[in-house]
Amino acid sequence: MEKPSNLLLKFSRRLFSDLSEQERFIEALMQPQPDYSCILWCRDRTEVPFAIAPPLSWQPTFVDRLSATEKPGKHPLHEQGYYYCLDFSSVFAASSLLAIPQVETQLGTQPIQLVIDMCAAPGGKSLFALRTLQPESLISNEVIGKRIGALVSNLKRCSVSGAFSQHTAEKLVVSLDSKILAEKIPKTADVVIVDAPCTGQSLLAKGEKAPGCFHPVNINKNANRQKRILANSAQLVAPQGYLAYMTCAYSPEENEQVSEWLLQKFPQFQPITISHLQNFQSHLSELPCYRMFPQAGLGAGAFTVLFQNTEIGEKQTVSSDFLEQFKRYRMS
Repeated sequence: MEKPSNLLLKFSRRLFSDLSEQERFIEALMQPQPDYSCILWCRDRTEVPFAIAPPLSWQPTFVDRLSATEKPGKHPLHEQGYYYCLDFSSVFAASSLLAIPQVETQLGTQPIQLVIDMCAAPGGKSLFALRTLQPESLISNEVIGKRIGALVSNLKRCSVSGAFSQHTAEKLVVSLDSKILAEKIPKTADVVIVDAPCTGQSLLAKGEKAPGCFHPVNINKNANRQKRILANSAQLVAPQGYLAYMTCAYSPEENEQVSEWLLQKFPQFQPITISHLQNFQSHLSELPCYRMFPQAGLGAGAFTVLFQNTEIGEKQTVSSDFLEQFKRYRMS
């Protein structure tokens, strides 16, 4: 193994006090191992044509972990939209949505009305939200124009308008800055997902390149961008609604410190304990936030935390004018 850079050495010391853990972390980045690929079933599961790894206790029933040698993206079922391919780190991050309770009323279970996926491309978190939460409406937003094509293509391939036959959700893809959404449709969403753009440090554990990902300037730049997106996203959350924040970075500035900043900026939000992730509690904060590190052998790494807006008040509705304005991206 080649010698790690000084930046990586300093970074590992900030994450772990234990020398052996520092070494394991560095080795996971510099000598990446084959990752578990996963499939998220978008239709009823067929006979699985792949070798399946043993499921974890909290793993959703609509997700299969596959052996590292499997290539599910090349199977005809993938092209036919039966499933979506993703890595297990993404499943870990999105699993915070499993902790969102269904609302019980005297008339029975009240469905979640609106989910907004703020940084949606290429579409995995939107599909996970549809399977988990079964909302009446989903808005998948992607501000980077060149990523819209992949988002729309994946949602269409996975038959969003015809999948999940037990319920049919209104689905819309938009490309707007988070500030515009906060101004146009505030306090409308039961759930907002922010899979925030980050330094992409976990790409190294996949054998990919992420130049400058450990440089303090790049880390702080991304942390500030995340705060801006998160602040606008918080304004979209209806009273008693939820805000799920997640990244694929390792740096505390992009994870725990952003979470702590949010609570100072918006004290009406409170972090929610996610019981099924208790073994992944971050050692870098007292908040109930959760990390998967690459040396665990489950994935390249991820961070996730779930907040609830404790405000009492009226939930707003998305105007028909807004839907009409962006109907060109309507998926159903």
